[in-house]
Amino acid sequence: MAINNPYAAYQNNSVTTSTPGELTLMLYNGCLKFIQQGKMALEESKLEEKNVAIQKAQAIVTELMLTLDTSYPVAENMLVLYEFVNSRLIDGNIKNDPALFDEASGIIKEFRDTWKQVIQVNRSKQYANVNEI
Repeated sequence: MAINNPYAAYQNNSVTTSTPGELTLMLYNGCLKFIQQGKMALEESKLEEKNVAIQKAQAIVTELMLTLDTSYPVAENMLVLYEFVNSRLIDGNIKNDPALFDEASGIIKEFRDTWKQVIQVNRSKQYANVNEI
């Protein structure tokens, strides 16, 4: 099926041509987007929309947990934090508590910002090596 929407085509292309690191960054950004959508829906008393958005954020956190490379020692700490984020999202969804969404969002932002720095450092090293050739 052809994609008629240029924005959808761009998004599809950006996903299919991204590195694993860039895909992880997209997951963090998507998670933050869905948490924000859930908060906004809660503020507008649109509980069904809130639930759908928060469940999408939870699905992303679950994906991050499942794809975590546990061969690195830091992975255990990350897994604990992902589990905590997931519990905050579940509790916030059940209790309709935006503060719990903020807590989850804060942790995901830290992961996202750190991941973004890692990508930038790796790119600068990669391009530095290209110049040496």
